[in-house]
Amino acid sequence: MKKSIFIAIIVCIALQLFSCKTDSKNNQNLTKEITFTKEGELSLFDLKDSIPNLITKLDIEIADDEYQIQTGLMYRGSMLKNEGMLFIFPEEAPRSFYMKNTKFSLDIIFIDAKNKVISIQKNAQPLNENSLSSEGSAKYVLEVNAKLSDAWNLKKGDSVSFTKIKSNN
Repeated sequence: MKKSIFIAIIVCIALQLFSCKTDSKNNQNLTKEITFTKEGELSLFDLKDSIPNLITKLDIEIADDEYQIQTGLMYRGSMLKNEGMLFIFPEEAPRSFYMKNTKFSLDIIFIDAKNKVISIQKNAQPLNENSLSSEGSAKYVLEVNAKLSDAWNLKKGDSVSFTKIKSNN
């Protein structure tokens, strides 16, 4: 009887010493925050009287491959008001976006192959998986912080130009 109690005590001590429990020092969050990477510059123009008037300039991150297009701004906490993400598709077609895993509100601006704004989905709500569709065929889609398209008075027919910056890779 004494021997079984002694063995039980040894087992309890061994379990405590070699437990899989992690201490707070090793319990760090290993998820790296995704940060903005400037990959280009974009200008928006109002075409009053057929004369382009600059509305604003943005630093842009570019999504132009399948993974980047599918991920977009997911898992990010915010974006500065002078930043945006430009999605570049291989061809012009009707587009639909949703806000899955996107943590902040956006304006989604659909742009055709001639660089004209064809429609705007304003104030898309975080984490909402409802489909937000273009009102025509789009080759580009620009995502910016919500309410900026209203602040800029952006509308259908306004134009966009952008340049890519060469990467140092």
